[in-house]
Amino acid sequence: MLYRIGRLFVIKSKFEAFLVIFGLANGAVERGLHYMSLYPGIGGKLLFAVCPIAVFMAGGRILDSLDAGV
Repeated sequence: MLYRIGRLFVIKSKFEAFLVIFGLANGAVERGLHYMSLYPGIGGKLLFAVCPIAVFMAGGRILDSLDAGV
């Protein structure tokens, strides 16, 4: 039973990977906007810039792991 539930959390196609990356990007932008409201000025802008960079790195890793499995 746990195996069947665990299969729900496995990314099987590029479409699913892009949906996950899209969700991560939306969350990163929301967090970046929150940082900009907490830290006005250059500090908030730098923190905002770092959030999408983390999504780029995670998205690349997700897509690379899909290609290796084929």
